[in-house]
Amino acid sequence: MFIVLSRSGADVVATDPETGASERVTDVAEYVRRRETERPRWVWDDTSRWYPELLDHGVRVERCHDLRLCHTILRNSVLTADSRLAQSPRSSWDAPPAALRRPDTSTALFALDDDEQIAPPDPVAEFADQQEAVAESAQPGRIARLLAAESAGALIAVEMAFCGLPWRADEHDRILEALLGPRPAAGERPAGLAQMVPVLRDLLEAPDLNPDSPVELLKALRNAGMNVKSTGKWELREIKHPVIEPLLEYKRMARLLSANGWHWLDTWITDGRFRPVYVPGGVVTGRWASDGGGALQLPKQVRGAVIADDGWKLVVADASQLEPRILAALAGDRDMVAAGSAGDLYAGIVASGAVDTRDQAKVAMLGAMYGATTGKSGRLMPKLARAYPRAIGMVEEAARAGERGEIVTTRLGRSSPLPGSEWLATQSQAYGESASEADTSRARGSARAWGRFTRNFIVQGSAAEWALCWMASIRRRLTALSGEAWLTHAPHLVFFLHDEVVVHCPEHLAKRVEEEIRAAAVEAGILLFGELPAEFPVTVAIVDNYGQAK
Repeated sequence: MFIVLSRSGADVVATDPETGASERVTDVAEYVRRRETERPRWVWDDTSRWYPELLDHGVRVERCHDLRLCHTILRNSVLTADSRLAQSPRSSWDAPPAALRRPDTSTALFALDDDEQIAPPDPVAEFADQQEAVAESAQPGRIARLLAAESAGALIAVEMAFCGLPWRADEHDRILEALLGPRPAAGERPAGLAQMVPVLRDLLEAPDLNPDSPVELLKALRNAGMNVKSTGKWELREIKHPVIEPLLEYKRMARLLSANGWHWLDTWITDGRFRPVYVPGGVVTGRWASDGGGALQLPKQVRGAVIADDGWKLVVADASQLEPRILAALAGDRDMVAAGSAGDLYAGIVASGAVDTRDQAKVAMLGAMYGATTGKSGRLMPKLARAYPRAIGMVEEAARAGERGEIVTTRLGRSSPLPGSEWLATQSQAYGESASEADTSRARGSARAWGRFTRNFIVQGSAAEWALCWMASIRRRLTALSGEAWLTHAPHLVFFLHDEVVVHCPEHLAKRVEEEIRAAAVEAGILLFGELPAEFPVTVAIVDNYGQAK
């Protein structure tokens, strides 16, 4: 059963899309609470607009259909390319979520605001178009599963922001002081950074150097005889010079200060919780993004400040070697699947005789998935291709498709975007009558770059789908475990990072939660790959603080 919630002027309207019957709703929270016992799938324009205020009113929903997220998938998927929805003119349904809300009104549900002037058109009609697109798809079960997973992810994102990640501000401050020195006055460097400045200036013979300025630092490095193109740590690590070690340490400390220093602490930690704004589907591959707070870049230095409440535990789980395992299952490469059956995929590749060491196996697999064709990875690729022709053949085929400017698609049906007009112009120019050698070289380079994107798209995107199914299963299982307890009083998801989740739960339920997380990983594999014996093992740690997990 579906119930479409929409706005009509100042009112909220609930519609049964099967019969077309509608009713005006004066108390949305109470209406949703009452109808939730019937286990409907709520259909609305944007979960981030509707769900936060329902949670604020003590109402949690089991299932939803996020029209905006689903529209993006259906608009771009090759599985629904012939549908009326995919071929219709672009509308406000195609606008990104950020364009439809202001930061201070993102949860406005029961009152009109400036967002109303750009509210999307008729959600009931849009839902009908989406159902038609799915039904007419050559593989409706495949794309429908992706839409359900994407919508479940939207609910989880809002719930994690609502619950918040437990965070001890005093412990965070202690960590910063230990690493950087006492909290400085506004505009000043912490002592730990300040005392390193004269060291850097002396080693580079640049008495006025501001090491926080990339332009000044690059100039000083070059003046000291280092032929560098940037101040990036990867390039600096290849250089032998007395300044490199202290400079890298300075950059690590400066990065911590800017990304998770005292300003971050004052801005993002409220009432002992970190509540980032997650953006499901924020990356074209389907991976999440975050809108402030840097939730997807939480450094290990500050994870010790993530501390469970008294009597509670953090259950931290991450999927081991997820992307190469996804590739093996995606390609149906049973030899590579078998290599991972003992637990360590890279060790299994070595045991198969494909390469000599675990490090070689890891480097070769990363090269296969990300398109490294030179250096150590490039030398190992032929060995990997001989041992696992189906898996390596799949990413190579995806790369060639990208080089031709074609679309590739994930396991459940998310398709890659077409290259832009600049890319097309570069390719066209290379084959004109007046094309130069430089034009041809530039076109080949851009084609290879897009091929690297499509090569990784099918793997990263399918891994993102597995993670969504994993989280959706975890959420359902935690709800069953909780009984009638409210969300924050029972085990609940509080953090997600691509292939890692954190659950905050009462201590006596921690082992049960671990079991459910492992079972959810098995279920996610079956949802994507059926009975193929692909395994997706997870490493689980039950800890008091996040820093203890690894």
